[in-house]
This record gives sequence, structure tokens and C-alpha cells, in this order.
Amino acid sequence: MEEALASNVIGTPSMRQDSHGPIGVFDSGIGGLTVLKALMARLPHERTLYLGDTARVPYGTKSSEVVTRYSLKNAEFLLERGIKLLVVACNTASAAALPALSATLPVPVLGVIEPGARAALKRTRGGGVGVIGTPGTIRSGAYQRALEAGQPHVSVKAKACPLFVPLAEEGWTTGDVPLLVAREYLAGFARDGVDTLVLGCTHYPLLKGVIAEVVGPGVSLVDSAEATAEAVAELLGARGLLAPESSTAPEHAYFVTDVPERFVEVGARFLGRPIPSAEQVDLRF
Repeated sequence: MEEALASNVIGTPSMRQDSHGPIGVFDSGIGGLTVLKALMARLPHERTLYLGDTARVPYGTKSSEVVTRYSLKNAEFLLERGIKLLVVACNTASAAALPALSATLPVPVLGVIEPGARAALKRTRGGGVGVIGTPGTIRSGAYQRALEAGQPHVSVKAKACPLFVPLAEEGWTTGDVPLLVAREYLAGFARDGVDTLVLGCTHYPLLKGVIAEVVGPGVSLVDSAEATAEAVAELLGARGLLAPESSTAPEHAYFVTDVPERFVEVGARFLGRPIPSAEQVDLRF
């Protein structure tokens, strides 16, 4: 089935890559803007194209086959606009669709799970590694497999924290309400010997303050967005695809499949800067 879906993606393995081309980023909605924020900070000279599939969010409740189909269509849209590298900023899509994307696309593809897992294994001091994410991401076991592949005997504790997503989107990132929710979810991590905690959802960096307060100073937080940005920088550098330095600011374009007004309003909190506008597009199947 993945082969049939992949055959619809535009592009061939011989497609020429240009260092001046933009980095493409897609997510099921606005959460991936935290990944884009990290990319902008780490690679300030790079142009970017961001696609939020807001018409079909959330991906976490859908089958792997459907998520793969959506992901390939997202990739096709970005490839048509000349991207030199694709970042899958959605944890669910990284878990479900990365093999099909990597096998099909003529440009490098990076997800958020492997970089986050590698960063956690470098950070841990020999204790356990915790992973928090949406129910779909935790249920997929993708972070658990990535951690165990890198260090077979690592102790992994995974916990779904579904209420963190609406809290982040509503802007409830400080105060009593998020703190009470974080305590309910995370109180057991320090007790279970976890010394490193992976924020395995792109919404969770907005709640980093309350998460850190609950787990305490003995637990190091790993932001998968920052780890992914570092992995992108390393890959572009290794392939000679880093954009040349320029005195002019790079262009950043935003596309959504539904409700651009809400994306612009809420997305600014995730990106940490205003979003001038977002173009609504129709990704027909």
C-alpha cells in the first residue's frame, strides 16, 4: 500500500538540490511551529516553507495508512515549491510515514523522533529516560524503539499527556491549572529514577516551565524541536546545502489547509514571533 501511495509523489531521485532552496516543514497543525522556531534560531539564513494540515488535524487518531497518505501529499506540495530538505515536524507522521517518505522523496527527510531520542541518550546520566507525548505517539512505541535501538538496556518510562495540547493552544502555559495537570501526569517520573525527559510532542515546549517545576532540577528536559534543528544543520552541512550568509532576512512562507486566521493568531505563540499571513491551500487526493 505504501508503494502505491508513494508513486503519486512528484520528484525523482535525480532531482537537483540547491543550497538556495528552502527547508520544507509540515505538521498536522500548529505544533510544528516550535520545530520551525528552533530551525530559525539554529539556521538564521535559511528560507523555510511551513505547511499545517489544519483541515485534517489531529493525525494521532488516524490509522498509519491514512497518516502516510496525508504525509505523502504534504510532501508533494512542498516538493513542487523546490525544497531542498523535508522536516516532518509531526510526531505521529514521523512514527508512521517516515519510511515511505524517505524511500520516495528525492530530498533528505528528517523526523523529530530519532533526533530527540539521540539527544536523550547523550544527556542521560545512567538513570531512566522518560518520554511524554500524545496518546497516539506513546501508543506507537516509536520513541521507545528509538531509545532502545541506541542503548538496548536503557530503562524507558512513557506517559501520554493529552491535556497538554489544549492547554498550549489556549495559552494556559503558566499558573495553577497547567501546574496541577503537570503534577497529575509527571509526579512519578523522578520517583522512578528518570533523569532525562523527552518532550515528545511539538506543543510541549510551551509548557516547559511547569514541566521542569514538577519533575525537579534532577531531571534534564530534552526538546525534540531543538534536537531536530541541530540534526538539520548537521545534515545540510555534510551535504554542502547550507544557505550562504546574507545581509537580507530570509523569506518564510506559511500554508494551511483550513482556518488561516486561527493559525496566524495561535501560531504566533508557538513560533515566538508574529506570522504575517498564511495561505489556505487545497490538497486534493
